[in-house]
Parts: sequence; C-alpha cells; structure tokens
Amino acid sequence: MDYNTSAKQIIEHVGGKDNVIKLIHCSTRLRFTLADFDKANLDALKQIDGVLGAVIASGQCQIIVGNNVIEMFDAITPLIGINNTNELGNTPKMRWYQILLDFLVGVFQPLVPAIAGAGVLKSLIILCSSLGWISATSPTYQIFNFIGSAPLYFLPLLIAVTTAQKLNVNHIVALALVSVLVYPDLVTALTKGTTLFGMKITNITYSSQVFPAILAILLYAVLEKYITKYCPKPVRIFLVPLLCMAITIPVTLFVLGPLGYYVGEILTAVILWLYGHFGWIATALLAAILPLMVATGMHKAMIPYAVPTLTKTGYEALYLPASLGHNISEAGVCFGVAIRTKNERTRATAISAGISALFGITEPALYGITLQNKRALVPVMISGGITGGLIGLLAVKAYALVGPGVASMTMYVDKNNSNNFLYACIAFAVALCLSFVLSLILWKDEEVGESKKIKSNDFVTKDDTLTLEAPINGEIKDLNSVKDNVFSSGVLGKGFAVEPNDGILFAPTKSKVIMTYETGHAIGLLAENGAEILIHIGLDTVKMKGKGFNVRVQENQIVEAGEVLIEFDLDLLKREGYDPTVILVITNDNNKEINFPKE
Repeated sequence: MDYNTSAKQIIEHVGGKDNVIKLIHCSTRLRFTLADFDKANLDALKQIDGVLGAVIASGQCQIIVGNNVIEMFDAITPLIGINNTNELGNTPKMRWYQILLDFLVGVFQPLVPAIAGAGVLKSLIILCSSLGWISATSPTYQIFNFIGSAPLYFLPLLIAVTTAQKLNVNHIVALALVSVLVYPDLVTALTKGTTLFGMKITNITYSSQVFPAILAILLYAVLEKYITKYCPKPVRIFLVPLLCMAITIPVTLFVLGPLGYYVGEILTAVILWLYGHFGWIATALLAAILPLMVATGMHKAMIPYAVPTLTKTGYEALYLPASLGHNISEAGVCFGVAIRTKNERTRATAISAGISALFGITEPALYGITLQNKRALVPVMISGGITGGLIGLLAVKAYALVGPGVASMTMYVDKNNSNNFLYACIAFAVALCLSFVLSLILWKDEEVGESKKIKSNDFVTKDDTLTLEAPINGEIKDLNSVKDNVFSSGVLGKGFAVEPNDGILFAPTKSKVIMTYETGHAIGLLAENGAEILIHIGLDTVKMKGKGFNVRVQENQIVEAGEVLIEFDLDLLKREGYDPTVILVITNDNNKEINFPKE
C-alpha cells in the first residue's frame, strides 16, 4: 500500500487540512474532528486504498483502516500538522446522553492499555503458579503480582489523569488532588475515625474506586475555570491550585466521595442481579449482536460498565466473556471465506482480518468481510450467540480488561477455579470451529458486496453531457450569491443556488442516492455520467438535528428526474432564523460538460 497517496486522498476527502481540527487514532480507526462535517465525502473515503469504511459518529469522522492505522496516521500527520488550532465550525451537536457517553468513554478508554497489560501479566503469573512452575510464596511471584495489581489499586489516580485530559484541565493538579484519597496516613485516619471542621468524615476505602475521582475532577474543572478568571495573574500559578485543592478535597471527603462510592455500589449490585437472573441469555444475546454494536461504536458504552465492575468484584462476567464468542467467531468466518472465495483480494483481506480477530482485533474482519456480506455476518451472529449461551451456562468469568484472543486467554485464569480457564478454552474452540463450518456452508462469491444493489461503477454508463433541472421550485441564483464562503467560493465545486418557494426537494436528473444524512439537511447523488451531486438545504441547518426534515429515499436507491428526495418545513426554517437557500454543487471534477438551469 502507498500510504502517502492514501493519506493525501483522505485529507482531500475530509475537506482539506484546514478543515481538520484534531486527529487521533485508536487500534483500527482514524478519528477526525472537523470544522465542517459537510465537507467530508464518506463515499469517496470508502474507495481509498487501505480504507475499510467511514462513518460520522460521536462528533468525529471515523475512518476505519484496520491493522495499518498507525502507518496511515504517521503518513497523514506531517501533511496536516499535529497542532491544528482551527475553531469548531459546523460540528454536529450531540444530545445529552451522547455527551455523557462521549465523556465516559473518553475517561475510561485510555485506561484500557494499562489495565489490560497488568491484568494479563497477573493472569500469566497465576497460571504459572497453577502449573507448578513458580511458587505463590516466592518473591518473584509476589513482585509480578504487585505489578499486575498496582494499576487497579491506584485506579483513582489514573482516572484523575484521563478525566483531566477529557475536561482539558491541569493534569498534575488533578493527580495531586486525587492522590489525597489514597494517601496512607489519611487512609489510616479514616479507618480509625476522624473529623474535619468538627464534622465526622465517612470511612471509605478509595483505592480501586472510580466514581469518587471522576466527581472530584469535575468539581475541580469548574473551580479552575472560575478561579482562574478572577485570580490576579502574578499569583495565579500557586493561588489557583491552592484554592482548588482547599475546596475540592473537603467537598469530596464529605459529599462527592461517598456519593461516588454508593453510585458504584448500586451499579455493581444491579448488574450482578441481572446477571444472576438472566446470565446465559444476556451473554448469548450480547455475543450475537456485538458485530452490529462494534460497527456503530456502541460497544464503547460497555467499557464504563466493565472497569468499575472489574475493580469492585475482581471479575467481569458479561461483556468480556461474550466478546470471546464474537471475536473468535469473526476469525473462524474469515478463515472459512478465505478457503471458499475465488476472489484473490477477498482472500487476502479475509486471511489478514482473520488473524487480527484471532488476536482480539475484530474491526478489520467486520469492515473488510462481515458487514459487507450477509453470508458472512449470519454465521458470525449464529456462532457468537451459541457460544455466548454456552459461556453463560458455564459461568465463565474474565479477570482482565482486554480484547479476548489467543494471546490473552490467560485473562480467564481463576486461581480459585481451574475450570474457568478450561471452559473458556472450550468456548474458544467451539466458536472457531462452528463459525468456520457455517461460513463454508453459507458463503457464495456471488453474494460478495452489495449484489442486490446497483454499484456506482455499474450505474455510471453514459459519457455525454449532463443537463440538470432545478431541484426545487423557486428563484435560481448564482452560486457566488450564497452567504457562505465554502459554497460561494466554489471550493466544493461548481453549481447554483435556489431561493425556494416550497419545501419539496426532488432529483435534478436520473441518479443514484449515494449519501443521506441523519439530520436530513443534505443529500448526495451520483449522475449517470459520473458527476457527484451534493444538494444542501439551507445554511447551518444541520443544527436543527433533523427537526422539520423528512428524507423520502434511501442510499443506493435509483431515482428518476423529478422524484421527491426530501420534504422539509420551509416556514420552520425561516422561523428558526436559518437561511433556506438550497445549494447544488458538483463535488467531483470528471471533465464532463454539465448544463445548469439558467437564472
């Protein structure tokens, strides 16, 4: 793969380097924060060599790359500059629950490498002890056990850092604040019973706790903002942290600490009750739907549950065991596809993705094979569900927060129950064999891709001149009259605008719908001559979050000229203060002659 070429194409189709506010990556995805998300061409991004998929979710343009994500990230960063300071522009607003989930994932996700590494190390030393290779009383065992236990014991300190990073406040001050909660002398004083300002402090052991630290840093973030605003600059360096610490610690000891502690206790009790009553059913269902959850990013919501559960009980019995059934089923299906397919590119993708899934990284398999082919998705879900049910019935528990795979199977080692590891290995074998056999039975090459949908290359059949009709009734205007520099400057392409008389948007020519937006404010079309058409309803109307818009078509649908695409409430747009101008632009340069309607 030519990473430099792909990197340049990615930057181009996310709207150029000036549209990039921030770029980070996880294990399989490039995560762009953009100034204007309307400039991101998801359909074009998906066609780039090395890109497995592209979505806009959780306030990010997420480009799925798979195992090559680090190389692609390294190729992109020099081209955009890693210290981009653009202001937020047309960033999709999130609902309150999306903001909460984004915050929790932002706090817990960075913890996973440290907790996973320590957990697997601890499980390895326990396995060695169980096999008689090392004595549990030896100094070597004890030291490695300390290494494996320390991240969870000092979890409040790790939480302080990640929460401060998410809230963009001073990390060191945040760390210093929370370190008080695990300070040995304070722990001793709380155990014996102590007071502050003459009032008794609740005796709580804060080591391994999650929510007290989060609440403490939330308070600190608010205090830092307002104290900094009014504090004289010459003394700000010490007076701001002084006041923040002097206020935050007492409030945490009296209120936030106990509140966070009991929130964690209640959450754990509820989860254990649900698992106790619906254990194997829940595990089976979760393992079956995990492909869909990972595809939409919903699996990230399980991390804020898994971390406190693992720290409170020492094990996790739902998400991680279910992930074992899903991950290995992905691997088995990919290996089966690699044997059955006659397509060399599909075989290469399947082998690479299958190996990744075998080691616990499933997104290359999901976006490269499974989600593109129902004959691959079905055996994954069947195998995952059956294996998940078996795991639930055998009550398999996980003792480390890491993606289940062949290299991390020691996460199921239980020093008090040797059968737990044995049962996990049995589930591993069942998932691998069952999914492999099912894929051999169900796979057919003719079902690869979206065979029942007309593909872009098949639809583009004409090379002649394209004549467009106005997509809505109203007064046609020149593009440079639009009160938005992105459109009026022609940076997105040539086109025209319409001052609408009604709220019915229709196809300007026979075309294929290649992109719809959840907010309904825009639509992407592909004309028969290969021209890519973007129609945008109003300016900044993405902020309406879909209110007043009704999309009447679906992606990959073929529409005739004059067919209704979107209905919208024109009067509502005007009442809300939005410019209702409808803009049509040709976003690709295919050297074809295009006739626009005259003013």
